[in-house]
Amino acid sequence: MMAAAHVHHRLIDRLPPVRGRYREGAELSRITWFRVGGPAEVMFRPADADDLADFLRDRPSDVPVTVIGVGSNLLVRDGGIPGVVIRLGGEFATIDIEGTDIIAGAGALDGNVAHAAAVAEIAGLEFLAGIPGTIGGAVRMNAGAYGREIRDVLVSAEAVSGDGTLHTLAPADMDMSYRHTGVPNDYVFTTARLRGTPGARAEITRRIKEIQDARAATQPVRTRTGGSTFKNPVGKKAWELIDAAGCRGLMIGGARVSDQHCNFLINEGTATAADIEALGEEVRRRVKDHSGITLEWEIRIIGVPAKGGRA
Repeated sequence: MMAAAHVHHRLIDRLPPVRGRYREGAELSRITWFRVGGPAEVMFRPADADDLADFLRDRPSDVPVTVIGVGSNLLVRDGGIPGVVIRLGGEFATIDIEGTDIIAGAGALDGNVAHAAAVAEIAGLEFLAGIPGTIGGAVRMNAGAYGREIRDVLVSAEAVSGDGTLHTLAPADMDMSYRHTGVPNDYVFTTARLRGTPGARAEITRRIKEIQDARAATQPVRTRTGGSTFKNPVGKKAWELIDAAGCRGLMIGGARVSDQHCNFLINEGTATAADIEALGEEVRRRVKDHSGITLEWEIRIIGVPAKGGRA
């Protein structure tokens, strides 16, 4: 009787039938670039946008839903993520060309879109080679690098809202600003149409290589990191504020502020998510004390702390 009662309370038993895949206890530390974090209670990989819409419409209303991409700009806390984690897989990684437009699935890697544009001789999307992660995440946070951001090239985006309704959104509908898109949190982006201009393949490829070389020279790209940790305050550079506050190389547990670029936190190999979050908060405290400026996290922090652990 006890076993039956326990089975009855498994979340997966309450979820609607899907054409995609459910998986209990999926290890998110294998996905996130920091290589830390607890498991997803249930992970759902939808077969396509209609499968995603059906799931969102039919799921129990009390079940929380979290969407993740490739985990490049994400810190998952050590206790994991309750409810359902939606991960858009290869079915959402398509890249199609229409003239000087690229229609990219939300799961397409930003760098792959930049290279596809180069092959198609579409200029203006080279900056995507400098952004780790997927198109869905880039649209969600209006990601940018090297002087451009998604809103500069976005024509429209498709999303599924929490009630399972499909929407097509124009940038004017999306309240896009620095590292921000004002679309409800329950919208899941599925595709984006990006527009470039005609260009020469050799020149576009050269610019992409410039951006990749600049990243490699200035950022700890071959470490367990999560990209830029804090947003740049208006008129300031976060890394300069962090450096001036004496935080370069600062460590808590197995987490370190990068010596190469101090707006990056690094897992030295033994860090927990709690170490990384605590280090980030200590950096924020020191910068506030030194300059009076409160840094805002650019990395998305989700999930719950380990039982008995700090937040």
